[in-house]
Amino acid sequence: MTAAVSVRGLNVALGGRLVLRDVELTVESGDFMGLIGPNGAGKTTLLRSVLGLVRPASGTVEVEGAPIARVRQRVGYVPQRHEFAWDFPIDVADAVLSGRVRRVGWLRRAGVDDYRAAGAALARVGMTELADRPVGQLSGGQRQRVLVARALALRPSVLLLDEPFTGLDMPTQELLTDLFAELSREGRAVLMTTHDLAAALHTCGRLCLVNRTVVATGTPAELRDAELWRTAFGIRAGSPLLAALGVN
Repeated sequence: MTAAVSVRGLNVALGGRLVLRDVELTVESGDFMGLIGPNGAGKTTLLRSVLGLVRPASGTVEVEGAPIARVRQRVGYVPQRHEFAWDFPIDVADAVLSGRVRRVGWLRRAGVDDYRAAGAALARVGMTELADRPVGQLSGGQRQRVLVARALALRPSVLLLDEPFTGLDMPTQELLTDLFAELSREGRAVLMTTHDLAAALHTCGRLCLVNRTVVATGTPAELRDAELWRTAFGIRAGSPLLAALGVN
């Protein structure tokens, strides 16, 4: 079976500095994978490489067996909230509909199927009743749900999430965690960067420890060796982090 995402020998340089080295990663359909590592480890760069927004120095990235340029519309991407122009005069429904641009094209009008897809995506994140509200009037949690719905409007088979829980209240975190787990059970591949290590251990079916390269991948139960976490995070033996995570 073809992997949902396959990264082989990926090297990425930004500003003349190698930020990803010899990355090997496979994400299968139905995976809910947490991408974990310290600040500056290259997690966001790896997501952007999968999406085709960063050109690698060498190596390959394939989605469902094809280069991303050929299957871009199969990939939904939820960026960090600050990357969206929340002061743009647009309502929630149109913001979600804008996620269909890759399918519709910039110069074509949205059709019935596009509106249906956007409406279904809004329903999945519990935002239907706020469809007419300007995005600038939304709370942080509501804005995050709009970004998720915008990605889901594509009906993607692969969903990439960049720190989706940062700054959210607990009810919104729980709603989105349940949604991501549900999407993976439906057969979608979900790849998420997160700084919430304890939550990732509890909710993700698989983890990938990253620090400029892949240190280890596996289920949370398979990644109980403290040395793997020390290598990934550059911490000493006996670090409180290891105790908090319950690894030894």
